[in-house]
Amino acid sequence: MSDFAGKVAVVTGAGSGIGRALALGLARRGARLALSDVDGAGLAGTADEVSALGAPVHAERLDVGDRDAFGAYAAAVAGHYGVVHQLYNNAGIADSAPSILESNYDAFERVLRVNLWGVIQGTKEFLPHLVASGDGHVVNISSLNGFLAQAGLGPYCTSKFAVRGFTETLRSEMLRDGHPVRVTVVHPGGVATNIAVAALTAARERGETVTAEQESRTRTYSEKLLRMDPQRAATIILDGVRADRPRILVGNDAKAVDVLVRLVPRNYPRLVNWWGKRLFPEQ
Repeated sequence: MSDFAGKVAVVTGAGSGIGRALALGLARRGARLALSDVDGAGLAGTADEVSALGAPVHAERLDVGDRDAFGAYAAAVAGHYGVVHQLYNNAGIADSAPSILESNYDAFERVLRVNLWGVIQGTKEFLPHLVASGDGHVVNISSLNGFLAQAGLGPYCTSKFAVRGFTETLRSEMLRDGHPVRVTVVHPGGVATNIAVAALTAARERGETVTAEQESRTRTYSEKLLRMDPQRAATIILDGVRADRPRILVGNDAKAVDVLVRLVPRNYPRLVNWWGKRLFPEQ
């Protein structure tokens, strides 16, 4: 059984949402924290909350898509604490690309750089330290869109399916080679984070036109789908990590979707499109 007291836990994307909730949950369980985020202000807020709980914290701004920066960050964390036990590759973004036909390569590159390469680079840079700890654990955050594809989410679904495959391969290798590292993939459903709003904000900052349809879709996501409290999601994840579960489904929506995909793998895209037209009648 994994435990947290005294363990050094690394959390990326810790400035808000699930990442912040994981940091606080780990702090309450007695872990020592290494936190990062590309949002320096959000990261500082999380670090202050963690410190207020009495947990040691090392906080550093990090773009997880920057390979050299990630390597330097991993070395800094290992140097600071002398050991690393747990890695939570949580940082992620969405994008406003309407469809694969209409999107350009930039949308895929932006999302894969963070959602997939951030996970790969974080795992590669920290894995030797996790092995050396003798009690390591890699936790990679995918999504329910890591086993269910949706129209209009091409870059995001591509990245999250890939995170699932990468993580399950890593688990197989750790078992085959006898390394003392457990591996978990997490599939959250609708958690109340700012990921949908942030995608539109980023699009505006790039000078792209944000349509009324995109704004309406984002409001619907935020109001009707992204409902679970991040603290509740973090509790489910940490309970699953403690129980050494290789796969964690977060929320009844994730569990229902998992059943749907398994029962009707051929027809679920039609069902999802039908549901989408009812939920987003403007599209």
